[in-house]
Amino acid sequence: MPLTPTRHPPAPPRTPSAHRAAVVALTALAPAAWGTTYAVTTELLPPGHPLFAGLMRALPAGLLGLALTRVLPRGDWWWKTAVLGALNIGTLFPLLFLAAERLPGGVAATLSATQPLLVAALAIPVLRDRPSVWRWTWGVLGVAGVGLVVLGPQARLDAVGVLAGLGGTAAMAAGVVLTKRWGRPAGAGPLTLAAWQLTAGGLLLLPTALAVEGLPHRIDAGAAGGYLWLGSMGGLIAYTLWFRGIAELPVGASAPLVLLSPLVATVVGTAMGEALSLPQTLGFVLALAAMLAAQLNPPKTATKEPIR
Repeated sequence: MPLTPTRHPPAPPRTPSAHRAAVVALTALAPAAWGTTYAVTTELLPPGHPLFAGLMRALPAGLLGLALTRVLPRGDWWWKTAVLGALNIGTLFPLLFLAAERLPGGVAATLSATQPLLVAALAIPVLRDRPSVWRWTWGVLGVAGVGLVVLGPQARLDAVGVLAGLGGTAAMAAGVVLTKRWGRPAGAGPLTLAAWQLTAGGLLLLPTALAVEGLPHRIDAGAAGGYLWLGSMGGLIAYTLWFRGIAELPVGASAPLVLLSPLVATVVGTAMGEALSLPQTLGFVLALAAMLAAQLNPPKTATKEPIR
Protein backbone atom coordinates (compact mmCIF):
# COMPACT_ATOMS: atom_id res chain seq x y z
CA MET A 1 0.00 0.00 0.00
CA PRO A 2 1.68 3.26 -1.08
CA LEU A 3 2.39 5.75 1.65
CA THR A 4 0.83 9.14 1.35
CA PRO A 5 3.40 11.87 1.93
CA THR A 6 2.74 13.93 5.01
CA ARG A 7 1.77 17.46 4.21
CA HIS A 8 2.93 20.08 6.65
CA PRO A 9 0.92 23.27 6.96
CA PRO A 10 2.58 26.27 5.32
CA ALA A 11 4.66 28.47 7.58
CA PRO A 12 2.78 31.52 8.80
CA PRO A 13 3.71 34.70 6.95
CA ARG A 14 6.23 36.94 8.68
CA THR A 15 4.60 39.96 10.27
CA PRO A 16 5.86 43.46 9.41
CA SER A 17 7.23 43.87 12.94
CA ALA A 18 9.13 40.58 12.72
CA HIS A 19 10.57 41.57 9.34
CA ARG A 20 11.55 44.98 10.72
CA ALA A 21 13.30 43.33 13.69
CA ALA A 22 15.21 40.99 11.37
CA VAL A 23 16.36 43.88 9.17
CA VAL A 24 17.48 45.86 12.22
CA ALA A 25 19.41 42.87 13.59
CA LEU A 26 21.20 42.26 10.29
CA THR A 27 21.96 45.95 9.79
CA ALA A 28 23.35 46.17 13.33
CA LEU A 29 26.00 43.57 12.42
CA ALA A 30 27.75 46.23 10.32
CA PRO A 31 28.54 48.77 13.07
CA ALA A 32 29.18 45.87 15.43
CA ALA A 33 31.90 44.63 13.06
CA TRP A 34 33.29 48.16 12.73
CA GLY A 35 33.62 48.22 16.52
CA THR A 36 36.38 45.62 16.29
CA THR A 37 38.53 47.82 14.02
CA TYR A 38 40.46 49.54 16.83
CA ALA A 39 41.45 46.26 18.51
CA VAL A 40 42.41 44.63 15.21
CA THR A 41 44.46 47.67 14.19
CA THR A 42 46.36 48.00 17.47
CA GLU A 43 46.90 44.29 18.09
CA LEU A 44 47.53 42.86 14.62
CA LEU A 45 48.42 45.48 12.02
CA PRO A 46 51.87 47.08 11.50
CA PRO A 47 51.96 50.51 13.22
CA GLY A 48 52.28 53.77 11.34
CA HIS A 49 50.24 52.74 8.30
CA PRO A 50 46.60 53.73 8.96
CA LEU A 51 45.99 54.83 5.36
CA PHE A 52 47.34 51.55 4.04
CA ALA A 53 45.00 49.75 6.45
CA GLY A 54 42.08 51.74 5.02
CA LEU A 55 43.22 50.90 1.51
CA MET A 56 43.41 47.18 2.31
CA ARG A 57 39.99 47.35 3.91
CA ALA A 58 38.39 48.94 0.84
CA LEU A 59 40.00 48.14 -2.51
CA PRO A 60 40.46 44.32 -2.41
CA ALA A 61 36.94 43.90 -1.00
CA GLY A 62 35.51 46.19 -3.67
CA LEU A 63 37.26 44.35 -6.50
CA LEU A 64 36.05 41.01 -5.10
CA GLY A 65 32.50 42.36 -5.01
CA LEU A 66 32.80 43.50 -8.64
CA ALA A 67 34.05 40.04 -9.63
CA LEU A 68 31.10 38.41 -7.86
CA THR A 69 28.37 40.70 -9.19
CA ARG A 70 29.84 41.55 -12.63
CA VAL A 71 27.75 44.71 -12.72
CA LEU A 72 29.17 48.18 -13.41
CA PRO A 73 27.46 51.53 -12.87
CA ARG A 74 25.53 53.06 -15.75
CA GLY A 75 24.61 56.61 -16.63
CA ASP A 76 24.56 59.04 -13.73
CA TRP A 77 25.44 56.24 -11.31
CA TRP A 78 29.09 56.69 -12.27
CA TRP A 79 29.25 60.09 -10.58
CA LYS A 80 26.85 59.08 -7.82
CA THR A 81 29.11 56.12 -7.01
CA ALA A 82 32.14 58.41 -6.98
CA VAL A 83 30.39 60.79 -4.56
CA LEU A 84 29.15 58.03 -2.24
CA GLY A 85 32.47 56.18 -2.36
CA ALA A 86 34.33 59.38 -1.48
CA LEU A 87 32.00 60.15 1.44
CA ASN A 88 31.55 56.65 2.92
CA ILE A 89 35.07 55.34 2.24
CA GLY A 90 37.65 57.64 0.69
CA THR A 91 37.07 60.65 2.95
CA LEU A 92 35.87 58.81 6.04
CA PHE A 93 38.85 56.51 6.51
CA PRO A 94 41.69 59.11 6.38
CA LEU A 95 39.86 61.57 8.62
CA LEU A 96 39.00 58.93 11.21
CA PHE A 97 42.58 57.64 11.21
CA LEU A 98 43.85 61.22 11.62
CA ALA A 99 41.46 61.73 14.54
CA ALA A 100 42.64 58.47 16.09
CA GLU A 101 46.25 59.62 15.87
CA ARG A 102 45.65 63.06 17.45
CA LEU A 103 42.92 62.23 19.97
CA PRO A 104 42.40 59.61 22.66
CA GLY A 105 40.20 56.79 21.46
CA GLY A 106 37.39 57.86 23.77
CA VAL A 107 37.20 61.36 22.32
CA ALA A 108 37.22 60.01 18.75
CA ALA A 109 34.47 57.50 19.59
CA THR A 110 32.31 60.20 21.17
CA LEU A 111 32.66 62.38 18.07
CA SER A 112 31.57 59.45 15.88
CA ALA A 113 28.52 58.96 18.12
CA THR A 114 27.22 62.36 16.97
CA GLN A 115 26.40 60.87 13.56
CA PRO A 116 22.68 60.28 14.31
CA LEU A 117 22.33 63.98 15.15
CA LEU A 118 24.13 64.99 11.95
CA VAL A 119 21.96 62.60 9.91
CA ALA A 120 18.84 64.09 11.49
CA ALA A 121 20.01 67.61 10.60
CA LEU A 122 20.91 66.70 7.00
CA ALA A 123 17.64 64.81 6.52
CA ILE A 124 15.68 68.06 6.87
CA PRO A 125 16.88 69.72 3.62
CA VAL A 126 17.78 66.56 1.66
CA LEU A 127 14.96 64.14 2.51
CA ARG A 128 12.36 66.67 3.70
CA ASP A 129 12.25 64.62 6.90
CA ARG A 130 11.73 66.72 10.01
CA PRO A 131 12.94 64.78 13.08
CA SER A 132 10.69 64.55 16.10
CA VAL A 133 11.59 65.66 19.61
CA TRP A 134 11.75 61.94 20.49
CA ARG A 135 14.47 61.40 17.90
CA TRP A 136 16.52 64.46 18.90
CA THR A 137 16.29 63.58 22.58
CA TRP A 138 17.49 60.02 22.22
CA GLY A 139 20.22 61.16 19.84
CA VAL A 140 21.61 63.50 22.49
CA LEU A 141 21.28 60.83 25.19
CA GLY A 142 23.12 58.35 22.96
CA VAL A 143 26.07 60.72 22.62
CA ALA A 144 26.02 61.31 26.39
CA GLY A 145 25.99 57.56 27.04
CA VAL A 146 28.94 56.90 24.74
CA GLY A 147 30.76 59.81 26.35
CA LEU A 148 30.33 58.26 29.80
CA VAL A 149 31.66 54.94 28.51
CA VAL A 150 34.76 56.08 26.67
CA LEU A 151 35.76 59.51 27.99
CA GLY A 152 38.26 59.42 30.82
CA PRO A 153 39.54 62.16 33.13
CA GLN A 154 42.74 62.43 31.10
CA ALA A 155 40.92 63.08 27.82
CA ARG A 156 42.57 65.90 25.90
CA LEU A 157 41.27 67.87 22.95
CA ASP A 158 43.26 68.72 19.85
CA ALA A 159 41.70 71.15 17.38
CA VAL A 160 42.92 69.32 14.26
CA GLY A 161 41.87 65.96 15.70
CA VAL A 162 38.42 67.24 16.66
CA LEU A 163 37.88 68.75 13.21
CA ALA A 164 39.03 65.51 11.58
CA GLY A 165 36.73 63.41 13.75
CA LEU A 166 33.73 65.62 13.09
CA GLY A 167 34.62 65.80 9.38
CA GLY A 168 34.76 62.02 9.04
CA THR A 169 31.50 61.62 10.94
CA ALA A 170 29.84 64.31 8.81
CA ALA A 171 31.09 62.60 5.62
CA MET A 172 29.49 59.30 6.58
CA ALA A 173 26.30 61.07 7.73
CA ALA A 174 26.07 62.73 4.31
CA GLY A 175 26.70 59.35 2.69
CA VAL A 176 23.84 57.80 4.68
CA VAL A 177 21.40 60.56 3.71
CA LEU A 178 22.38 60.55 0.01
CA THR A 179 22.23 56.74 -0.11
CA LYS A 180 18.68 56.96 1.24
CA ARG A 181 17.75 59.68 -1.26
CA TRP A 182 19.24 58.05 -4.36
CA GLY A 183 18.36 54.45 -3.51
CA ARG A 184 19.73 51.82 -5.87
CA PRO A 185 19.48 51.55 -9.67
CA ALA A 186 17.45 48.73 -11.19
CA GLY A 187 19.36 45.46 -11.19
CA ALA A 188 21.83 46.52 -8.47
CA GLY A 189 21.51 44.90 -5.06
CA PRO A 190 23.21 45.87 -1.79
CA LEU A 191 26.29 43.79 -2.64
CA THR A 192 26.67 45.62 -5.94
CA LEU A 193 26.33 49.02 -4.28
CA ALA A 194 28.89 48.04 -1.63
CA ALA A 195 31.32 46.83 -4.31
CA TRP A 196 31.00 50.06 -6.29
CA GLN A 197 31.62 52.31 -3.29
CA LEU A 198 34.47 50.25 -1.80
CA THR A 199 36.21 50.24 -5.17
CA ALA A 200 35.70 53.97 -5.73
CA GLY A 201 36.85 54.81 -2.21
CA GLY A 202 39.79 52.43 -2.45
CA LEU A 203 40.95 53.98 -5.72
CA LEU A 204 40.75 57.38 -4.07
CA LEU A 205 42.89 56.13 -1.16
CA LEU A 206 45.44 54.30 -3.33
CA PRO A 207 47.68 57.22 -4.41
CA THR A 208 47.45 58.93 -1.01
CA ALA A 209 48.39 55.81 0.95
CA LEU A 210 51.32 54.94 -1.33
CA ALA A 211 52.62 58.52 -1.49
CA VAL A 212 52.31 59.34 2.20
CA GLU A 213 53.05 56.01 3.89
CA GLY A 214 54.27 53.50 1.34
CA LEU A 215 54.12 49.78 2.01
CA PRO A 216 54.76 48.27 5.45
CA HIS A 217 58.20 46.72 5.77
CA ARG A 218 56.74 43.43 7.02
CA ILE A 219 53.29 41.84 6.96
CA ASP A 220 53.18 38.76 9.19
CA ALA A 221 50.41 36.17 9.54
CA GLY A 222 48.61 38.20 12.19
CA ALA A 223 48.59 41.32 10.01
CA ALA A 224 47.36 39.30 7.04
CA GLY A 225 44.52 37.95 9.16
CA GLY A 226 43.72 41.48 10.36
CA TYR A 227 43.56 42.83 6.81
CA LEU A 228 41.38 39.86 5.82
CA TRP A 229 38.96 40.57 8.68
CA LEU A 230 38.79 44.30 7.94
CA GLY A 231 38.19 43.69 4.24
CA SER A 232 35.63 40.90 4.62
CA MET A 233 33.49 41.28 7.74
CA GLY A 234 34.43 44.92 8.28
CA GLY A 235 34.30 45.76 4.58
CA LEU A 236 32.30 43.94 1.92
CA ILE A 237 29.94 42.03 4.23
CA ALA A 238 29.38 44.93 6.64
CA TYR A 239 28.70 47.50 3.92
CA THR A 240 26.37 45.11 2.07
CA LEU A 241 24.29 44.69 5.24
CA TRP A 242 24.51 48.43 5.94
CA PHE A 243 23.26 49.51 2.50
CA ARG A 244 20.48 46.92 2.63
CA GLY A 245 19.37 48.30 5.98
CA ILE A 246 19.52 51.93 4.83
CA ALA A 247 17.23 51.06 1.92
CA GLU A 248 14.61 49.31 4.09
CA LEU A 249 14.71 51.22 7.38
CA PRO A 250 13.78 54.84 8.07
CA VAL A 251 16.87 56.97 8.28
CA GLY A 252 16.04 57.77 11.89
CA ALA A 253 16.24 54.06 12.76
CA SER A 254 19.37 53.09 10.83
CA ALA A 255 21.63 56.01 11.84
CA PRO A 256 21.53 55.37 15.63
CA LEU A 257 22.80 51.83 15.06
CA VAL A 258 26.32 53.30 14.67
CA LEU A 259 26.33 53.64 18.47
CA LEU A 260 27.13 49.94 18.45
CA SER A 261 30.66 50.63 17.19
CA PRO A 262 32.02 52.25 20.38
CA LEU A 263 29.94 49.92 22.54
CA VAL A 264 31.36 46.81 20.84
CA ALA A 265 34.84 48.32 21.13
CA THR A 266 34.20 48.64 24.87
CA VAL A 267 33.06 45.02 25.13
CA VAL A 268 36.18 43.90 23.28
CA GLY A 269 38.27 45.97 25.68
CA THR A 270 36.68 44.34 28.72
CA ALA A 271 37.31 40.91 27.18
CA MET A 272 40.98 41.91 26.92
CA GLY A 273 41.16 42.76 30.62
CA GLU A 274 39.79 46.29 30.93
CA ALA A 275 37.32 47.01 33.74
CA LEU A 276 34.24 49.25 33.60
CA SER A 277 33.51 51.73 36.38
CA LEU A 278 29.97 52.44 37.56
CA PRO A 279 29.61 55.62 35.41
CA GLN A 280 30.87 53.67 32.38
CA THR A 281 28.35 50.92 33.01
CA LEU A 282 25.54 53.46 33.34
CA GLY A 283 26.70 55.13 30.10
CA PHE A 284 26.73 51.77 28.32
CA VAL A 285 23.14 51.12 29.39
CA LEU A 286 22.09 54.66 28.39
CA ALA A 287 23.67 54.41 24.91
CA LEU A 288 22.11 50.97 24.37
CA ALA A 289 18.70 52.29 25.46
CA ALA A 290 19.03 55.25 23.07
CA MET A 291 19.83 52.94 20.17
CA LEU A 292 16.86 50.69 20.95
CA ALA A 293 14.48 53.61 21.55
CA ALA A 294 15.31 54.96 18.08
CA GLN A 295 13.80 51.78 16.62
CA LEU A 296 10.43 52.50 18.24
CA ASN A 297 7.75 54.92 17.17
CA PRO A 298 7.38 57.90 19.53
CA PRO A 299 4.52 57.56 21.98
CA LYS A 300 1.33 59.27 20.91
CA THR A 301 0.18 62.04 23.16
CA ALA A 302 -3.38 61.67 24.26
CA THR A 303 -5.69 64.50 23.26
CA LYS A 304 -8.23 65.68 25.79
CA GLU A 305 -11.83 65.88 24.79
CA PRO A 306 -13.25 69.39 25.05
CA ILE A 307 -15.55 69.96 28.03
CA ARG A 308 -19.10 70.55 26.94
